[in-house]
Amino acid sequence: MEPQRVKGAWLAKIITLFPEAFPGTLGLSLTGKALNLGLWGLETIDLRPFGEGRHKNVDDNPAGGGAGMVLRADVVARALDQAAIGTPPDRRRWPVVFLSPRGKPFTQAKAQEWADADGLTLLCGRFEGVDQRVIDAYGIEEVSLGDFVLTGGEIAAQALIDATVRLIPRVLGNHASTEEESFSAGLLEFPQYTRPTDWQGHAIPDVLLSGHHGKIADWRQGMAERLTKERRPDLWRAYCAKAGRDPMEDQEL
Repeated sequence: MEPQRVKGAWLAKIITLFPEAFPGTLGLSLTGKALNLGLWGLETIDLRPFGEGRHKNVDDNPAGGGAGMVLRADVVARALDQAAIGTPPDRRRWPVVFLSPRGKPFTQAKAQEWADADGLTLLCGRFEGVDQRVIDAYGIEEVSLGDFVLTGGEIAAQALIDATVRLIPRVLGNHASTEEESFSAGLLEFPQYTRPTDWQGHAIPDVLLSGHHGKIADWRQGMAERLTKERRPDLWRAYCAKAGRDPMEDQEL
């Protein structure tokens, strides 16, 4: 039986040629438990039945020539119309997204924006992509998981949904834990430690064992700044600009 979704719970609709790929890892751990509890929902829409002709073709040769195949506008449009049933037309409440390497990079802020919506429709691409006309006609937002290419959008869809669903209240249990994660405050997360206190000659920093919450907070902030400055200069510059700081200024981190 399909999990019963709590009334008004966030819903992800996935248009895909491989509905059997879902829920995949989304059905495991805390996201899977929340899915079973109905705290969020997942609906897959198989693209194949919307195809053309006896063989239900969903793609065709690219106009102008070239390698590969392109998903047809009319086929994708029919699937999008099916997915739109029962969803609000306001894209702020219900974004419609195409997973594409040429899209805007996915960020924690985008995940929070989607988590605050009522739900989300994700179009998983295949082959050489989707006919541009359907993207334009439906005002579809293009989003990229990173500067690399996958064989299809299903893996990316799971990653984006996971990042979004975990921000929904009650999904993680301790919602406050998301506030200290990487990117939440514009910085990478500080290093974490646990028992044993000494492992193979490597000890936990003394300040974390001091019980002095103010000093611990300062250490964590300093380490988050140091790691961000060293590993992600782009994030560091944005963080400094927002805080009115000079990113080139030498600081004791």
